[in-house]
Amino acid sequence: MPYQDIGIRAYIFERVGHACGHSAGNLFVKEQIVGGIVRFGVSADERLLERFDELLVRKGYVNRSEAVRDLIRSALVEDEWSSETVVAVGTVTLVYDHHASDLTERLTDHQHRHHETILSTLHIHLDHHNCLEVIVLKGPAFKIKQLADTLIGTKGVKHGKFAASTTGRALV
Repeated sequence: MPYQDIGIRAYIFERVGHACGHSAGNLFVKEQIVGGIVRFGVSADERLLERFDELLVRKGYVNRSEAVRDLIRSALVEDEWSSETVVAVGTVTLVYDHHASDLTERLTDHQHRHHETILSTLHIHLDHHNCLEVIVLKGPAFKIKQLADTLIGTKGVKHGKFAASTTGRALV
């Protein structure tokens, strides 16, 4: 791979073919910086980029690079969840009326039957009737998703949300 040493930067021109699913002849130009950080260019419609920059300001990003890294990580986590064997983590958030007929007992029963998957539960009394429960899960991705769906689908749950995440082992 030819390169030209320019101080701490080395420009690397790589011909990437079948390994990335592209036809031979596609040329990706990367500028590699010491420490494993790679700079690359992205083309985008001007209005799209303006809207992206507005979003970054609202979310508190200090630069586009960190936002793009987060987008890449999100795509990798989503891809990780497509594997049936990957060990993943996630949270289930439930809002329910604890006065609903035996709902609290049914939710507790689900949790006891899946104690090997449930790492922790946080229970908060929102008011006299409503409770918020956050359940942290870890295990095979498909098993976590099934349990989350079961908990959210329990009769009497007013609102439920599942948030899939990663153990972080495969991310940089």
